[in-house]
Amino acid sequence: MSFKRVLAALALTFTVALAAPAALAQSAPSAAPTSGSAEAQPLDAPIAAPSGDVEIGSSTGSTAGNVGDISIVSLFMRADPLVKAVFLLLVAASLWSWTIIIGKWIMIGSIRRKADAFEKVFWSGLSLDELYQQISAKADHPMATVFVSALREWRRAFEGAGPREAALVSIRERIEKAMNVTILREMDGLERQLGFLATVGSTAPFVGLFGTVWGIMNSFSAIAARHDTTLAVVAPGIAEALFATAMGLLAAIPAVIFYNRFVNELARYNNRLNGFADEFSAILSRQLDDKVLR
Repeated sequence: MSFKRVLAALALTFTVALAAPAALAQSAPSAAPTSGSAEAQPLDAPIAAPSGDVEIGSSTGSTAGNVGDISIVSLFMRADPLVKAVFLLLVAASLWSWTIIIGKWIMIGSIRRKADAFEKVFWSGLSLDELYQQISAKADHPMATVFVSALREWRRAFEGAGPREAALVSIRERIEKAMNVTILREMDGLERQLGFLATVGSTAPFVGLFGTVWGIMNSFSAIAARHDTTLAVVAPGIAEALFATAMGLLAAIPAVIFYNRFVNELARYNNRLNGFADEFSAILSRQLDDKVLR
C-alpha cells in the first residue's frame, strides 16, 4: 500500500507542475491600470526641447573664418616681436645667399670660358714674349695671372747680363714659387663668401627651430589664458611656428646645395691651374736647359 501512495503523490505533483504555467499566462498583471482616466490623461511636452529654430552653423562659421585667415602677411603681423626678428633674419640670410649664389655662378662660368680661350692661344704656337705683351696689362682671370707672374719672374732673372749657370736651379724654384703663390691668392679670391653659404646652411634650420619652439610656447600660453582648446586659438600659433621652420629650411637648403657645387667646381679649377703651372714650369725649365747648352 505504501508503494501505491508514493506513485499517487508523484502523479499529483507532476499534474500541478504542468498546470501552473498555463494559470500564470491567463492571469492579468496586478500593476496594470484598471480605470479609464489613465488613458485619457494627456502627456506633457519635454521641458528641454527647443521651441524655436536652431542655428547650427553660426559658431562653426566664425571659427572657420578665423582659422582660414592664415597667410604669410597675417602670420608675420600677428607674430611675437622675437619671432618677427627671426623671420627678418632668415629672409635677409636667404636674399644674401641668393646674391652670392648668382654671383658665383656667373663668375665660375666666366673664368672657365676665359681659361679655355687662353689655353687655346697658349698652345697655338704663339711665342711666350708675344703672349706676355698681349695679356700682361689685362690679366683678368686666374690662369692668365699665373702665366704673367711666372714670365715676369723669368724676365727679371735674365735682365742685364743674365744669370750664371749655378743660379739656374734657384730660378726654377723662384718661378714655381711665384706660380704657387699666385694660385693660392687667386683661389682665395674665388672662394671668398663661400663661408657665408656654409654658415647659413648649417645654422638656418636651428634658427627656424628656435622660432618654432617660441611659437608653440605662445600657443600654449594662449590656451592657458583663454581656457579654450578650439582650433581658432591653437592654429595661429602653430602655423606661426611651422612657418618659422619653413623659413629656416628655405634659407638653408639652397645654401647647402650650391655651396657643395661651388666647392667641387673650384676644386676642379684649382687642379686645372696646378696642371697648367706644372706644364708651364716644364716649358720654362727646357728653355733654361737650352740656354745652358748654348
